[in-house]
Amino acid sequence: MPAPLNRLKRRLAANEVTHGIWVGLADPYLAEIAATAGFDWLLIDGEHAPNDIRSLSAQVAVVAASDSVPVIRLPDDDPAKIKQALDIGAQTLLIPMIESGAQTDRAVKACLYPPHGIRGVGSALARASRFAAIPDYLTTANDQICLIVQIESRAGLAALDEVLAVDGLDGVFIGPSDLAADMGHLGKPGHPEVQHAVLDAIRRIRAAGKAAGVLTTDPAFIEACKAAGATFVGVGIDVTLLAGALRALAGKYTGA
Repeated sequence: MPAPLNRLKRRLAANEVTHGIWVGLADPYLAEIAATAGFDWLLIDGEHAPNDIRSLSAQVAVVAASDSVPVIRLPDDDPAKIKQALDIGAQTLLIPMIESGAQTDRAVKACLYPPHGIRGVGSALARASRFAAIPDYLTTANDQICLIVQIESRAGLAALDEVLAVDGLDGVFIGPSDLAADMGHLGKPGHPEVQHAVLDAIRRIRAAGKAAGVLTTDPAFIEACKAAGATFVGVGIDVTLLAGALRALAGKYTGA
């Protein structure tokens, strides 16, 4: 029996547009609620949300039981963190702050078992192999890992071609908020200069045959990104959705 099929990897490889949201409330019960909404994927944020490996693990478990695919964003490209995220059952990872081909290659290798990579062998302890219930896990796992790296600086954009040339990379995600800050437009991801850079990067990513990703809550820019070729499209954040709904309800009754 092989490793479970990564539905998201297959859809991105087929150039299908997928939609998801950021899950940052750092609680499995809330992640389970998000998993009932019907998104193609849910990104469990380990970079800016208050998550550790145990809370990530609990959220992966509840999302994996739904029709949404769990994705983990790690805080950095540390191979030890990548190993743990894969072992708890995530098959799709987003790695932030990538600025070189060498950094990308390191992340790819951290995702793969030897001889193609350096992922440590401990799957008998892990949910990824269903605790050794998948006899062929070690020989089939590599094919189901989906790695997306995140570029969010001018240095990253300058290195985009070398990043895209790395074998084993599935996609590149452009982070408008950090890119805006690095370009001198802190807090203004909708600035025309930022949006132009994002759309240009998406076109370059698609031309290289990789999946292109973005996160924006601006409906017009969502459509512009999809028209440019984005297929891994984040359209919301659970934290801001909840906060906005609560504030609107409070305002309706309290005038706040």
